[in-house]
Amino acid sequence: MRLAIYGGSFNPIHNGHLMVADSALELGYDKLLFVPTFIPPHKQLAASVSPSSRLAMLEAAISGNPKFEIEPCEIQRGGISYTIDTVRFLKEKYRGVLKGKIGLVMGQEIAAEFEKWKNAEEVAAFCDIIIAKRQRLGDRRASSHGMNKPRGDYVGGIDAQGQFMDVNEKKFKWERVEMDNLILSFSSTDVRNRIAQGKSWRYLVPPAVYDYIVANRLYGSKQ
Repeated sequence: MRLAIYGGSFNPIHNGHLMVADSALELGYDKLLFVPTFIPPHKQLAASVSPSSRLAMLEAAISGNPKFEIEPCEIQRGGISYTIDTVRFLKEKYRGVLKGKIGLVMGQEIAAEFEKWKNAEEVAAFCDIIIAKRQRLGDRRASSHGMNKPRGDYVGGIDAQGQFMDVNEKKFKWERVEMDNLILSFSSTDVRNRIAQGKSWRYLVPPAVYDYIVANRLYGSKQ
């Protein structure tokens, strides 16, 4: 079995995430695992939504797609979620059935700071790195309202002009595959902001996720 993983806070999961995941399967993977973080090592989450709620939204979003699954190991493990720990866990969990390297899906702004990851060399040795395009530079400016706060020496994938960073060829020395994915020009930050501001957001997320957010009044939503 060829396996790909897609980690993130998924705060909340939205249709852009699902498009990226579906595009990754086109590279020949049999299954894609969504891996929600417990505490991201590179950012402080802007919205106080519990890991269990983020997990529940993921479950609602992928229901009915047999090639999508959730791997809850980082939430179960607790603490700061490091990809190297998850990759080691999955190599053992799928021992004997895994074919080739695990595909590791990440956005271009995440890849821009990959060299700062814990055990980046080992992660790159264990995985085929797959980079998904985000909003093209110049397409949008990230809103300062409701933004996640970078931790440590991370800058959060946003440059000084408020645009998503691209991969720096001098810093990113590892082999990679760049996906030709369709870019949906919004992020989880945009979804949260639109909910909080009372703007239209229903069709940015799967219907089941919309129902969950409204029912639980997440991100300032009102019934």
